[in-house]
Amino acid sequence: MNKCYLGVDIGSISTKGVIIDENYNILSSNYIWTSGNPIEAVKKLMNTLTILPGYKLCGIGTTGSARKLIGLMLGANVVKNEIIAHAVGTLSFYPNVRTILEIGGQDSKIIMINNGIITDYAMNTLCAAGTGSFLSSQAKRIGVDINDFGSLALKSKNPVKIAARCTVFAESDLIHKAQLGYKKEDIVAGLCKSIVLNYLNNVGKGKKILEPIVFQGGVSKNKGVEKYFNEILNTKVIIDENSHLMGAIGIAILSSKENHDELNLNINEIKFETKGFECKGCSNNCEVVRIFKDEKLIDSFGNKCEKGLKTF
Repeated sequence: MNKCYLGVDIGSISTKGVIIDENYNILSSNYIWTSGNPIEAVKKLMNTLTILPGYKLCGIGTTGSARKLIGLMLGANVVKNEIIAHAVGTLSFYPNVRTILEIGGQDSKIIMINNGIITDYAMNTLCAAGTGSFLSSQAKRIGVDINDFGSLALKSKNPVKIAARCTVFAESDLIHKAQLGYKKEDIVAGLCKSIVLNYLNNVGKGKKILEPIVFQGGVSKNKGVEKYFNEILNTKVIIDENSHLMGAIGIAILSSKENHDELNLNINEIKFETKGFECKGCSNNCEVVRIFKDEKLIDSFGNKCEKGLKTF
């Protein structure tokens, strides 16, 4: 019986899942919207992933903002942050990579690598400007299908300047430019360029971006953003066909390092519930999150001292 491994990368905007074999080939994958409910999103994801005949599931890994919750839900043997997951996934296919640029739905990150080791990184989680959700909202504002965003940007010969350092300023600037009668392709191209500049001036600030450079995350599928990364960095960034799944691939690879007996993905009949409360055990007043499986408490987190572990 062949072995396979599941990796789940769950964020606030999207949930990604892959099943890989022992040679890291993708056997099954999917990318869905989280829609504010990570538990239901993962249940939906599990119903779309397929374990092929002749394979048994021997490892489960979770990463992303809801990694701990989903790790408990799936019984994961590996739970790691996105920096590690993206680095491992990328290095498995591009062992000489020096810089990883990642722009996701609601955050972005840069990872610096030297001889296969992470030497530095930075994340932007404070502002949505320059992320996938920002692009989607602006596309809707100007009446452009987000799937056509990149190709439309490539038609522009005169991209307008958009102030994209802040979501509020960017939206105001975009509306102003549209009212002045600029072409849609020039506005879209301006947005794509401003996202690249915003990323490099904030997330990449103070970092020496060395080649080879791998660009990943959902926004890497945008041809307009790709174009301006190439122009501004004066190089050709690498975009893998599975760039949007690299975090899930990386955590699946990590799960393969710790073999388990055959695992079960059937979680449809199990009831999971998350409950939060403010602990009054001390002056910290921690917001503690408790996870229940079939009404049985299986874990809690968010506490700064042992008093927060009480079930109350």
